[in-house]
Parts: sequence; C-alpha cells; structure tokens
Amino acid sequence: MDAETKCPKCSSENIYADGNLWVCPECAHEWAPSTKSSAEDAATEANAQAAGVRDAHGNVLADGDSVTVIKELKIKGSSSVVKVGTKVKSIRLVDGDDGHDIACKIDGIGSINLKSEFVKKA
Repeated sequence: MDAETKCPKCSSENIYADGNLWVCPECAHEWAPSTKSSAEDAATEANAQAAGVRDAHGNVLADGDSVTVIKELKIKGSSSVVKVGTKVKSIRLVDGDDGHDIACKIDGIGSINLKSEFVKKA
C-alpha cells in the first residue's frame, strides 16, 4: 500500500475516512488527506469562473462583486427574512452542492449562503 493509505503516526494500514478526515483506530490519530497544491486550487477556481456563476439576469458574477436580492428569502430555522432590495457587498463564490453558490455577510443577519438565481448584480 502507498503512504497515503497509512497512518502518518503509527503506519497502520487500518484507517478509515470520517467526513473530511482520516482516522486511525489503533492510535486515535486524525488527519486531513493531502491537500491540493495552490496551482491546482487556482485551476479549479478558474474552471468554476469559466463555467460562470450567473445572476438571475445572466450576468457573470465574480468574487468581491455586490449584488441585490430580488426575492424575499426566508431563512430556515429562524424567523428572519432577507428582504427584496437588500444589497450584499463583497460576495464570495463557493462550490455549493446544494445550489447555494454565494457566501456573504448580511448586516443584521450574519453569514449566509445564497443561490445566484435570487440575486442580480448591483
């Protein structure tokens, strides 16, 4: 077996994945799998932007853009809502598996993820 499938602490081959970490049941050591290089991260980000996250009107969004919410959004698990016309500054594009591809902070609410289909570029 190669080094990636052994515990870096005790070299045991009896390891398992638990969420984003590898765990060794023999020595209880937990570690993250080898991370991608910064060149691979840049390439992945470039591919995501090439595919393009687009707002409700088809404009391509980028990190740091400001957007405006076009639909009242109820927040799960809370009685708060994001009202129509709320301006969100300095968005960050993320790869959300559930469709939430914008990470941002909204005054009075806090950190939140939004779907690009409910915003327009400001």
